[in-house]
Formats: sequence, C-alpha cells, structure tokens
Amino acid sequence: MSARPNIIHLISHDMGRYLGCYGRKVATPNYDRIAAMGVRFSNYFCTAASCSPSRGSIATGLYPHNNGLIGLGHIGWRVRREVKMLPEYLNELGYETCLIGGHHEPREMAGGPDKGTADGRTAIAKGLGYRHFIDTADLTPVPKYNYIGACHRKLTEHIDGFMAGESPFYINIGTPGAHRAYTDNRYGILFEPDAPEQVEVPPYLPDRQAIRQDLGYLHGFVKREDEYVGKIFDLLEEKRLLENTLFVLTTDHGIAMPRAKGTSYDPGLGTFLIMYMKGRFEGGKVYDELLSNVDLMPTYVELAGGRAPGGLDGRSFLPLMEGRAYETRGDIFAEMTYHDEYNPMRAVRTERFKYVRNFGRRPKVYLPLDVFSGASGPAVFEDCYFYLRDGEELYDLAADPWEQRNLASSPEHAGVVADLRGRVRAWMEATDDPLLRGDVPPTEQQRHRQETARHNNG
Repeated sequence: MSARPNIIHLISHDMGRYLGCYGRKVATPNYDRIAAMGVRFSNYFCTAASCSPSRGSIATGLYPHNNGLIGLGHIGWRVRREVKMLPEYLNELGYETCLIGGHHEPREMAGGPDKGTADGRTAIAKGLGYRHFIDTADLTPVPKYNYIGACHRKLTEHIDGFMAGESPFYINIGTPGAHRAYTDNRYGILFEPDAPEQVEVPPYLPDRQAIRQDLGYLHGFVKREDEYVGKIFDLLEEKRLLENTLFVLTTDHGIAMPRAKGTSYDPGLGTFLIMYMKGRFEGGKVYDELLSNVDLMPTYVELAGGRAPGGLDGRSFLPLMEGRAYETRGDIFAEMTYHDEYNPMRAVRTERFKYVRNFGRRPKVYLPLDVFSGASGPAVFEDCYFYLRDGEELYDLAADPWEQRNLASSPEHAGVVADLRGRVRAWMEATDDPLLRGDVPPTEQQRHRQETARHNNG
C-alpha cells in the first residue's frame, strides 16, 4: 500500500450540524467519538444551501456560478464540461478514485445512456472523473438494506481490492443522510423516530407540534446514519487502514427544515466537518477558523502531494491542520440561484456579521418543495409566505446568532452594511456573476417542471 495517504470522504445529504458533538440534542455516539478522536471544524460553511450547488463546490473548488452548477442536477443544471473535477486532479497524482453510492454534481456530457440505468449511472460517474464506480442501486430497493447500509456493504466487499493495489486511493461515499421525505420508505429506510415531546426545537423555529413531529423523524434519520458511520469506521480500524487514511465526514448543507435548507441563514449554510487520521490528525482538536467547502478540494490535492491549481475560489487549509503559517479567512461568500424554484440571493459572512442581498420580490423565507410538503411546511406557511423578503439583510451574529433581527436599515450599522454590500458587489463583478445581467433563465427541465406545477395548481 502506498505511503501517501488514502482519503475516504463520506458525504451525507441535509444534515447541517445536526450532531451531538455540535450541540444538538440527538444521539450520535459514533460521530461524537470520531470527532473526539480526530479533529472537528466548528466554523465550516457550504457555498449554497442546496444539494448540487454545494457538492459541485466541493468537487471543483469553485463557487456555483463559477462552475455552472447553480441549481439541482436532476433538473438540468451541470458543471461546465471544461471545469476540472477533484477525481481528475487525484487521478493525475496517481490515485485510484472511486465513487460508492450517490452523487449530485453532474457535469455536461455529450449524450450517453439514460441516468436511470446502471450503464447511465456508471457513465455519469466516469464523467465526473472517477476511475471506478460501485453502484448501490441494486441493493437499496430491498427492505433488508437501507442506502447507507448498502454503501457499507459495498465498501466491505471492495476494500481489500483497493488495499491490495500499489496506488493510494480516494473513495467518495455518497449517502442520503437526512434527506426527506421523512416518512418515505422507498429506500427501505428502517429507523426509529424520536417522540415529538422529546426533541429540542432550535431557537430559529417556532415550537409547534408539526415542527416537533418533523424533528422526531429527522432524529431517526440521523441516528440511522450514525449507526452505519460507526460500522464503516470500525471496518477501517479492523483493516488497519486508519494509520494511512484520512477519514472525512461531512454533509452538503443544513437540515431540511424552515429557515435552513434553501436559505442563506447559518442553519442552512453551516455544515459539519470531522476528520481523523491516526498519528496525524487526532486528539479531539476543534478548529474555529472560518472555512468554506470550496476549500476542501485544494486541501485534498495538497494532502495528496500536489499543488492546488490557480484560479480556484478555495484555498487549502492543510497548513492550518499541520501548524504551519496560515492566513485565516476574513469572510466567506454564499449564494442561491435555483433550487426547485428560482431563489436568487448572494451573501457574505464574517466572524461577526452576515449580509444577504436578495433579488426580486419574493416570499420572506423560501421553503424547498420537500420542506413545504412535510409536516413543518404548512405549519410555517403564513410566517414565510404572507410577507415579502427584504432587499437587504444584516445580522449581528454575536448578539443574534439565530438571525432574527434584520439590522440593514439601522443607522448605527450603516457603515457595516456599506462595507459588506461592497464586498458582495465586488465579488460578483470579479466572478462575472450572471445575476449582474438580470434574472437567470431556467433550464428546459426546470421550465417544464414549473409549467407542469402551474397547470396542476389550476
């Protein structure tokens, strides 16, 4: 096995920082023990609180509007063909690269098999740059296996083959995490929800029975994910891989609840990041430095022995982890353009303040369809849809961490608003943001979806 470190990257859907080790009142003993053994990042954020755009940023080191993936992959949005992906960088460095399970960051391709077929899924994975693809679709419809259970089973079956090779390997394991619909059993999901009266309602949500019901189901999903994360970690220990493997746990964006997924508030942008490598990245250290998930790709490239390419939005934080000179970020940017609806906004976050620029006249809080269709959506509909969104939002995160009091019109904060407004404008101009030229048109698939919805709603 190579002396260079292997990397196993496990990314879940829609889990934000909803773990015990991040202060949530949910049982996640395996995430917690890995964080206690390894290192945890407390100020790590995604570029967009939407699945494909966030994952595209991890894979490319670029903000969504810089790589082209500004909406969901299954509604026609794609990373531009000329943009290089993480597996391709690692391939060039001599790594064997493999995808197990799901992905959500497709790239433009010249035709190919239908994505609903095994050949189509393989073609898409190869289009992302992976040398190997291990499909789990044949297992997930079987009630005996849930999706992350299928990923665990496939990893168990194939890990010896990767260990036997002379090259280091990168394995991306894509799991459903806490993706809705919470009561949908199409993946053979087997879990035990927590009782509504047992959950703790986050301060940014109203304490209503429907909210508690959804949170109880969320707990069940998170606990199921935690169980299999523990099994995967134990497998790596059993195989004595952790001495030369960086094990990474993360997610794409915040939980699928109101004022989280699909927004630019911290519950949508804040994500967990936990790493462990025996003898190198361990000891339960917590890093509080401001980081974005565009920083992960250049970090992996540097860890693999390469040099992070120029022209990226992200920059490696490996020096931070190794105690070398590191310039802490003063701010991070975030965006939304499309999810299942057009939802244009741009944001900047510093240690102290969050500024959001909203485009157009839209409901106060966007509710993605999966949130709107759950128990919590109707419970907050009047709060979210009977009021218009402010054009600008400013929050003092030290005094108001849950972003409840918009200070954009406060005379005392006029200087802060001007500074952060200028940063967002300069960022948009420097990156040739398409929003500067007006509304961004939908893809054909998105337009058809919207027309069908309008027709069905009469």
